[in-house]
Amino acid sequence: MATGINTYRPLITGTTHMVSAGHYLATAAGYRILEQGGNATDAGVAAGIVINVVLPQYTSFGGVAPIIIHDAEKQDTVEISGLGRGPAAKKLLPEGYYFVENFDDLEQAWLWRGDNFGPNIDYFNQHAGGEIPVGVLRTVTPAAADAWLTALKLYGSMTFEQVVTPALELAEGGFPIPASLRRALVGAVDELDHYDGDNQKWQSTRDVFFPGGKALETGAVLVQSELARTFHRLIQVERDNVSRGRNEAIQAARDFFYHGEIAVEMVRFVQEQGGLLTMEDLAAFHVGVGQPASGSYKGLDVYTCGPWCQGPVSIEALQILEGFDLQGMGHNSPDYIHTVLEALKLSFSDRHHYYGDPDFVDVPLEGLTSKAFADERRRAIDPMRASSEMPEPGDPWRYQGGSPNGRSVAKPEPVAGRLEADTSYVCVVDRQGNAFSATPSDGIGGAPVATGLGFVISPRGSQSWLDPEHPCALAPGKRPRLTPNPVLAMRDGQVWMPFGTPGGDVQCQSMVQLFLNVAEFGMDPQQAIEAPRVSAWSFPNSFWPHAYHPGLVGVEGRIDGETIAELNRRGHQVEVWNDWTPRMGSLCAIKVDSERGTLSGGADLRRDGYAMGR
Repeated sequence: MATGINTYRPLITGTTHMVSAGHYLATAAGYRILEQGGNATDAGVAAGIVINVVLPQYTSFGGVAPIIIHDAEKQDTVEISGLGRGPAAKKLLPEGYYFVENFDDLEQAWLWRGDNFGPNIDYFNQHAGGEIPVGVLRTVTPAAADAWLTALKLYGSMTFEQVVTPALELAEGGFPIPASLRRALVGAVDELDHYDGDNQKWQSTRDVFFPGGKALETGAVLVQSELARTFHRLIQVERDNVSRGRNEAIQAARDFFYHGEIAVEMVRFVQEQGGLLTMEDLAAFHVGVGQPASGSYKGLDVYTCGPWCQGPVSIEALQILEGFDLQGMGHNSPDYIHTVLEALKLSFSDRHHYYGDPDFVDVPLEGLTSKAFADERRRAIDPMRASSEMPEPGDPWRYQGGSPNGRSVAKPEPVAGRLEADTSYVCVVDRQGNAFSATPSDGIGGAPVATGLGFVISPRGSQSWLDPEHPCALAPGKRPRLTPNPVLAMRDGQVWMPFGTPGGDVQCQSMVQLFLNVAEFGMDPQQAIEAPRVSAWSFPNSFWPHAYHPGLVGVEGRIDGETIAELNRRGHQVEVWNDWTPRMGSLCAIKVDSERGTLSGGADLRRDGYAMGR
């Protein structure tokens, strides 16, 4: 039965195709491509690259972009692992060892980690004071460009020039910046003032976004000419190779980014800033294309990216919650909120102890996403008492065979710090029943804009750990565990709802609540998005220095006072946030009604999201 949520925005409906994205200009770009005959991937890539242009505080063409795509004709659902790797591939010496550039002395240049060579935990302990500092030392290989181009080549139908044109127009001609970007720029001033003696390292960022030393005002036209030039260069490479066919021409543009002049310029910039990225790192990099993680909730199949990101948290939490009478509790009642929070805490504890790059860590994904494991974890929830800190992890190995790897993660101590929230999101459903779900990220607060290129090179190393026993421990060539994680829900082999959000560690939490709002309480996407949300923080934050606030629960101010009082009585340490805070993410979703042949799109007013369709 539907819960009565009055919305401030109308529900967008249609019968043909639909786009919902984290910025209205990105939504318009995706819709434009669909109207030109493009499919869901064409439109999703176009919208995603526009997001890289219009949301520079949150995303970058050189950042990350995990993607889930459903191909209706092939009946195939895949993930594209749009996440870069830490520096690793180095110049091969005659003796068969690898040399690490930019170290202070030769003795420090020899770093051995199994079959990988490159900067490791010892380097950060010795040369960065045991920190993962803001800036280029956080750099991993840029993945978004490869993710967009790989998705387009394998699942799109248009050329790169066609889908990048909306972004090129906005970078070259400019766009009036909204108040949200103005606020982000003002808030980022301190982060961008990285002085090294008399040299301001991030002058390249200030030149674009702080002309004359001041943040651009709301309504000022932001032009990104160097980023436009990057797009022009890639378009020209594609044109030069068009005789080889569409796919080969797209591949040539991709290779120009990772092997050609753009790669040379990226490496030169990073190394001049003191970073460790090399040409070998770029040449060796490629995104993965494979099967996503999956689970189910009451007949709905849920697909997320794998444990190299936090995506399976949503699956585990939903499967834990499947065993409760949530409708009977009532939407956002004390019982309901308490149960959802405790299920999320359990799932995030398992994330902390088990998730990491599967190329380096044995992740018991089968066990983590099994119904039997969810049954076990469900029994750990006390209906009347909140866990005061991060719960103990479960034992997923029991449910998939194999044996634990012997790693023991130390119990975390409280750590002060911000609860980081970045990123954006885009989803598309087309007339053929294809779907696209992507969560791009990496903005100007984490690393400088590369001179001459106009984009940030991914600083996602901020999500690594310097604890050698942690599954996300930093290592050469290893991917940090990523927070961005798109989701796609299916029913009987057909798309039911792609959805996602920015927000760092709040992403899975808001996405689970959105899903339940629709699946359990019959809300339409706009109602489900605008409903007040809550979040738990009883686990270390994914971003360095991994802030940990045991017991903390954030709630939007629209949650009624009696409910808050009851949550406090049960042991939650409730902190009331703004009524419509972006700290709870900014959801976008498209709901498909296969029986009626209709589409419903929603987008979050907590940021600048919009939906459009017909």
